[in-house]
Amino acid sequence: MTGAGSQSPASADQWWKSAVVYQIYPRSFADSNSDGVGDIRGITARLDYLVKLGVDVLWLSPVYPSPQADHGYDISDYQDIDPLFGSLEDLDTLLHAAHQRGMRLIMDLVVNHTSDQHPWFVESRSGTTSPRRDWYWWRPPRYGMQPGAPGAEPTNWSSIFSGSAWQLDDDSSEYYLHLFSRKQPDLNWENAEVRHAVYAMMRWWLDRGIDGFRMDVINLISKNPSLPDGHHLPHQPYADGSEHYVCGPRIHDFLREMRHNVFADRPGKYLTVGEMPGVTVDEGRLFTDPARGEVDMVFQFEHVQLDQGDTKWDYVGLDLRDLKASFGRWQAGLAEVGWNSLYWNNHDQPRVVSRYGDDGRYRVASAKMLATVLHLHRGTPYIFQGEELGMTNGPFETLDEFRDIESLNQYAEMTGSKLATPDEALAALRIMSRDNGRTPMQWDAGPWAGFSMARPWIPINPNYTEINAEAAIADPDSVFHHYRKLIELRHSEPVVVHGSFHMLLPHDEQIYAFLRRLGGVELLVLGNFSSADAVVDLPDAAEWAGADLLLGTQPDPEPGAPLVLRPWEGRVYRRAREVGAAGR
Repeated sequence: MTGAGSQSPASADQWWKSAVVYQIYPRSFADSNSDGVGDIRGITARLDYLVKLGVDVLWLSPVYPSPQADHGYDISDYQDIDPLFGSLEDLDTLLHAAHQRGMRLIMDLVVNHTSDQHPWFVESRSGTTSPRRDWYWWRPPRYGMQPGAPGAEPTNWSSIFSGSAWQLDDDSSEYYLHLFSRKQPDLNWENAEVRHAVYAMMRWWLDRGIDGFRMDVINLISKNPSLPDGHHLPHQPYADGSEHYVCGPRIHDFLREMRHNVFADRPGKYLTVGEMPGVTVDEGRLFTDPARGEVDMVFQFEHVQLDQGDTKWDYVGLDLRDLKASFGRWQAGLAEVGWNSLYWNNHDQPRVVSRYGDDGRYRVASAKMLATVLHLHRGTPYIFQGEELGMTNGPFETLDEFRDIESLNQYAEMTGSKLATPDEALAALRIMSRDNGRTPMQWDAGPWAGFSMARPWIPINPNYTEINAEAAIADPDSVFHHYRKLIELRHSEPVVVHGSFHMLLPHDEQIYAFLRRLGGVELLVLGNFSSADAVVDLPDAAEWAGADLLLGTQPDPEPGAPLVLRPWEGRVYRRAREVGAAGR
């Protein structure tokens, strides 16, 4: 058994420790004007649904002006709203309505890169003597090579969205760096003018009334200025350069400077969460240590890469023991200093009930169990829209049904290089594509699932007639109502927020089990990650079987019955112990 110490109750400026965050992907949440795309007014119209669910914070994926090359994560103006989603006045109305209902609202901050249509980049691209040339990463071709020749790129780095991370600009015969799409050039954070322009923009949004930021790939903003070559990947034309830009040499300096410039005179009011691919536990502890003044919590990717082989498209399935080891490391590593974010789903991930659960016969059972296990860890839970309904991956029968740039680029690369047949590439996309999480919210069984009065921008999952919010609210035993109970438990039971964490049965292949402790209160959390009954082999199993069942995902077992979990069942038991006994 491994243990992770408890923290004292959160002060007022750490309100987010007891909060639950709900992520909205605006394009797919609710369409108010019947153009097939979700919008801000649609979100405002559905706020009472979120009040009923009980969440505390809303996180909006980008709604800024954008050419939509990466569905809004390519921003062309940081201080306006794309007409596709509405207006600044619509955002103000949403913000006011959320605050009236006791909910906070945070915005996505995407400042590793801009759109190639952002005025900053347009000016930077205008010539080598542009005052903003150094706002982005420009480099000549390799010494002695002609621009555009194979291998002439300044480094051998691969883009995260396939192909080279460098794009040739024909007018200047120089290349610019883009870790993602060529339509998303990377900002040069070594330039102080860039940093302070970003900080000014952030202050502008805080002055407008928003409650913080989720910071997109924020640990990639510091690059090794010498831009060395990376290590070649097997069977890939380009190399992995991540060691030179993931948690780069000045990342902590930049985040501390950001905190000082943006938040120093606004203590205790805001939430900052940094999305950090490749971050380690030790780094996460540094980033979230309140004394260092960087971010409140991080999104790490370790647990959502456990079912992948050499690449994210190489699906190998989940070994539960790996999941427990990963979560256990993060719980222990941030036990005394820092804070965890807890998530299964977001706009970049497949639906967890299809991925780690059973989206067929046991869809409801596994959705409830997965939620129970996640929410009872120590940290702040994040719910992605539709997760509370048990929404599943989409069927995606043809390539034409995909919209995600990463998925389409990957298909082209896999088939073009003969690494996969078209059918094999499609199969990989169906499992791991980001579009699985981006199908429209399923509100009811009516036309277009109540999302819109027009054909949506991406196909709706045909199971919406069964899986939808209207049906879930009407069914007291639904996934939705189980999420409500989990949120209420977090708000009412201090041990859920502040208790220590102790992993149990780390080598069991079926059961996820852990203890939470605070003072004389103990919670035992159990989840069966299988379609077979599972015996809970704990030394004090009989004692726990007689404890109070605080929350369960299936009908209550007979009092005093052996501790055996049914397929995909989750339970939370509570008992009070003498403080000395609870410490053993």
